[in-house]
Amino acid sequence: MINNKAIGYITANYTAIEQGKLLASRPLASVPFMGRYRLIDFPLSNMANAGIRTVGLVMPGNYRSIIDHVGHGKDWGLDRKRGGLFPLPGNPYGSTKTGMRFLLRDIISNKTLFQRATQPYVVLMGSNIIFNMDLNAIIDAHETSGAGITMVYVKTERDHEDCSSLVIGDAGRVQSVKEGCRYGDNKFLDCFIIGRELLLEIIDRYATADYLDIFEAIASDFARIDVCSYEFKGLAVGMFNEGTYYRRSMEMLDPRVCNQLFMKDRPILTKAHDAAPAKYASGSLACNSRISAGCEIMGTVRNSILSRGVVVESGASVINSIVMQGCIIRSGARVENAIIDKNNVVPANTELRGTPSDILVVGKAPITE
Repeated sequence: MINNKAIGYITANYTAIEQGKLLASRPLASVPFMGRYRLIDFPLSNMANAGIRTVGLVMPGNYRSIIDHVGHGKDWGLDRKRGGLFPLPGNPYGSTKTGMRFLLRDIISNKTLFQRATQPYVVLMGSNIIFNMDLNAIIDAHETSGAGITMVYVKTERDHEDCSSLVIGDAGRVQSVKEGCRYGDNKFLDCFIIGRELLLEIIDRYATADYLDIFEAIASDFARIDVCSYEFKGLAVGMFNEGTYYRRSMEMLDPRVCNQLFMKDRPILTKAHDAAPAKYASGSLACNSRISAGCEIMGTVRNSILSRGVVVESGASVINSIVMQGCIIRSGARVENAIIDKNNVVPANTELRGTPSDILVVGKAPITE
């Protein structure tokens, strides 16, 4: 199925306000999730499942890990002669403002993508609020409404600082966008649909305000443009810092939560890896965990998420933790309430322990010759 109504545009060049060790050497969009995915997989999969076959991906300065993961877009059906995946240049955000995801300067810099398209609509998405959404239903609702822009939101169940919320008036029209989000607010999911011709008009009209987010630039013109809203009633998971990343990941160990994000009819696609299934030695114990291919479990793993190629030696234990690709937990070591980034080796009989409210984070191990 090819969607002839819309093209896609994903921003991956912004970052979280709280940087932390996980973002020291990678962009936010390429942070691993649930052992085998990365955050960028979710907007790409939403678009691929909707049949969108032309997608622009705005790249950060440290883009290596994203390019390594997405390549030419083959795993999302985007390695095509017509359309396909287009890595686009992105501008540095500088001192990033809360909820700033769609820098007008980036949109202006990549005007050619929109000029060359023939589809009438553009779907724009960020990458740190993840969800599994039927974009075709939203495109149809946008088309039926006749609005210039349709912004997707969810009723929030938690307070967030590093996101935006919508002030919605009569008939679902958006009156304004405000920084931050409180319980019960209309949290903007960094997903909206706009007419392609209207986007080109905005590019020309607001060129002198290119340092602003698109919604900051058009704030005084919401009524004229007719900005509509669409409520998403599924699960939306926001990753705003290391604490929320850990908690939202741990929630995925509950099948009732996980099944709201990973669905058979709308699969989350990711880069294919050729790896043997996980190996469990005699006497090992693993329960309530997500253990990826290529892992070797000889010790104990409880309530944890292990990426590819993790080794837990005999007598070692991993509890309530996230252990990323290529790590080795030596015999007698104990890891609890922690995030261990790629390629770390936890020495034998060592204890790395955080608390549920203060997670221990160990950064990526340096590459050695």
